[in-house]
Amino acid sequence: MSKLVSREIRLKARPPGLPRESDFELAETEVPQPEEGQFLVRNIWMSVDPYMRGRMVNQESYVPPFQLGEPLQGGAIGQVVASQHSRFAVGDYVSSLFGWREYFLSSGEGVRQVDRNLGPLEAQLGALGMTGLTAYVGLFRIGKLADGEQVFVSAASGAVGSVVCQLAKAHGCYVVGSAGSAAKCEWLEEQAGIDRAINYKSCGSLSRAVRQAFPQGIDLYFENVGGAHLQAALGSMNPLGRIVLCGMISQYNNTEPEPGPSNLILAISRSLRLQGFIVSDHLELTGQFQEEMKRLIAERRMKWKQTVEEGIENAPRAFLKLFSGENFGKMLVRIGPDPAS
Repeated sequence: MSKLVSREIRLKARPPGLPRESDFELAETEVPQPEEGQFLVRNIWMSVDPYMRGRMVNQESYVPPFQLGEPLQGGAIGQVVASQHSRFAVGDYVSSLFGWREYFLSSGEGVRQVDRNLGPLEAQLGALGMTGLTAYVGLFRIGKLADGEQVFVSAASGAVGSVVCQLAKAHGCYVVGSAGSAAKCEWLEEQAGIDRAINYKSCGSLSRAVRQAFPQGIDLYFENVGGAHLQAALGSMNPLGRIVLCGMISQYNNTEPEPGPSNLILAISRSLRLQGFIVSDHLELTGQFQEEMKRLIAERRMKWKQTVEEGIENAPRAFLKLFSGENFGKMLVRIGPDPAS
């Protein structure tokens, strides 16, 4: 049977510190036509996410490391273009973790059909997908948010942080977020509707800026950055406050361990709870999350931003933008056209 050529991005070297484009390679591989019980998917959108940096290190974690010389993996949405499978028909849209490639052959494992009525395809990799679910799980299951609380969000204009901010506002909370540019802060205040945005690059002392923004203290801090942000938040936490540890992007490329916050002892005297989580342990909340998002979208109370790179060959560049702050909202790669758009 005829085969087609698919381009894919492979890990060429394990990066010490900040990755470089030379750590990746663009390769071509032949993909056969589907046999009985298989279907062929052409990817349209793929996601790049900070957690992927940890998979480039050869160490044991909650997900296995990427292997050298093999295509990377990540969230993607594509369309079935050929099928001999009983449940997946030509034209179906599907999501998978088989990003970083143009085509893939599947028997259905790890692939699920996508409801186009939920929202734009690309948004289902961001605010309406696993990214948004991460915000929902962290805020409500881990952080146990109560209506009207005082909430601080780091990387608030990012893919997860922007959803956290708007969910908290929808529950009557006072919300302050940090971001790294005037444009991002303006969007947070004027579009996402938070109460105040702190430009951490120009505010001088971040700890002082956070104290000034929270005269009543912080009940819940949603952590995406680490380092100085965690130190600043600890200094303004209320007794019995909660710190949701979602990510610490400031430390992902460290080659040496970074000292912890010098004021961590406040967690004892203020009876704070710090808890990390992995979103894949909480997938049973997907239905609740989608219902809330549908309602907020219908009420025009949920917005999102995205940064798009074109073509599979630019996926490494898109990934690196996560660590330089060049992305605004969700970082995506458009691999190919969507016939329905």
